[in-house]
Amino acid sequence: MSDKMKNFLVRTASGIVLLAVVLGAILWSKWSFGVLLLAIIIGGEREFYRLATKAGYQPQKYLGYIAGGSIFIIAFACMLFLISDSTVSDTLLILAVILLLYIMLLLPMMFVCELYRKSPTPIANIGTTLMGIVYVAMPMSLLLFIPVLLGQGEWSPLAVLFYIFIIWANDVFAYMFGITLGKHRLFERISPKKSWEGFVGGLLGAMAMGYLASVVMDGNPIEWIGLALIAAISGVFGDLVESLFKRSVDVKDSGHILPGHGGWLDRFDALILSVPFVFLYLIFFAIA
Repeated sequence: MSDKMKNFLVRTASGIVLLAVVLGAILWSKWSFGVLLLAIIIGGEREFYRLATKAGYQPQKYLGYIAGGSIFIIAFACMLFLISDSTVSDTLLILAVILLLYIMLLLPMMFVCELYRKSPTPIANIGTTLMGIVYVAMPMSLLLFIPVLLGQGEWSPLAVLFYIFIIWANDVFAYMFGITLGKHRLFERISPKKSWEGFVGGLLGAMAMGYLASVVMDGNPIEWIGLALIAAISGVFGDLVESLFKRSVDVKDSGHILPGHGGWLDRFDALILSVPFVFLYLIFFAIA
C-alpha cells in the first residue's frame, strides 16, 4: 500500500471518528455538548499559545486556560438560566455573578504576574494571553446560545447541528468548485490554493444547507439562508486568519490531535470566527 493511500485511509478514519464525536456530543445532551466545547477551548488555546511561543512570545498559558474555562462556565450557567425553571435559576445566576467577579480579578493578575517573569516582551506576552481567550474561548462560549436562539428559547440540538453542517457544506463545496473550476486566486499571499470560484461554490453549498435546515426544522427560510451566508463568509475569513497565524511561524498544522486533519484550530477555525457574527445576526433578527 502506498503512503498516499495510507494517508487517505488515516484521514478518512479520523474524520469519521471526529464526525461521530461531534454528532454524539450535540445530540446526547446539553452537558455533553458543553464538554465538547470546553475541550475545543482548552485545546484551541493550547495550540494558539504554542504558535505564539514559536513566534518568540511567552504567553501566560495557564492563566489563559483558567480564564477561558471560567468564561465558558459563566456562559454555560447563563444558558442553563435561560432554559431552566425558577427554582434553579437563582442558583445559576449567583454562580455566574461569582465567576464574573472572579474573571474581573483574574485578568488584571496577568499584568501583575508579568512583573515577576523577567521577559523581554511583557506587552506581547499579555497581549497573546488575552488574544487566546478572545480568539478561542469567547466565541466557543457564545456558541452555547446559538441552539437557544434558534430554538426560540428552548434547547435545540438539531439547530446547532445544522449550523455546523452549514460550515462543513461551505468547506466541501468550496473544495469541489475550487479543484474543478478554480482559476482566480482568492488570497494568494495567505492561502495559494483558495479561489474565487471555490468561494462562490462554498456560498452556494452553505445556502443550500441553510434552506434544507429551514425545511427540516420548519423554520424561516430567509433567516436560515441569511445565517448560512454570514456563517460561510465569516468562516472563510476564519480559515484565512488561522492560515495567517501558521504561516507567520512556518508550520503546516496548529496541532496533531487528529491524524491527517491537524489540530483543534485546523478543524474548527471557520466555526470559531463565524460564531460572533452569527450570534449578533440572530439577536438582530429576533429584535426585528
